[in-house]
Amino acid sequence: MNEIDPPAGSLALDDQLCFALYSASRAVTAAYRPVLAELGLTYPQYLTMLAVWQRGELPMKELGAALGMDYGTLSPLVKRLETAGLVRRERQAGDERTITVAATEQGEALRTSAAQVPGAMGRAYGMTAEEADELRDRLRELTDRLS
Repeated sequence: MNEIDPPAGSLALDDQLCFALYSASRAVTAAYRPVLAELGLTYPQYLTMLAVWQRGELPMKELGAALGMDYGTLSPLVKRLETAGLVRRERQAGDERTITVAATEQGEALRTSAAQVPGAMGRAYGMTAEEADELRDRLRELTDRLS
C-alpha cells in the first residue's frame, strides 16, 4: 500500500487525502484574508499581482498558465484589478487578439506594502522555513503527478 492511500476501501472523510488538501487550502486562504484586506486585495488578486510583479508585462494567456486559471476566470479578475488602478490591459498592435497585462505605477507601489505578506504568513503557518519548503516541494510533486 502506498503511504498516501487511505486504508483499503475506506470512505471515511478523514481518511481522504483530498479532504485534507481541501481543508488546508481553505484554512490558508482564510489566514491570508485579513493580511490581504490591508492591501485591498483578495487572495486570487494577490496571486495575480505576484505573477505580474515577477514576470512584468505579459500576455493574458501566459498569465493564465502561470496561475493555472482559464480565461473565463482570469478576465474578470484582471478587470477588477484594472478598475482598482493596479494593472493595465492593452491589445497588441500586431495581434488584436493578444491582450497584455502589466502593473501600473500604483500597482508597483503596492508591491512595497505586499513585501510584508510572506513573513506574516510564515508566522501564521507556525512552521520552520525548512518545513515550509519541504511541504511546498511535496505539493508541487503531487501537482506534477496529477497534471
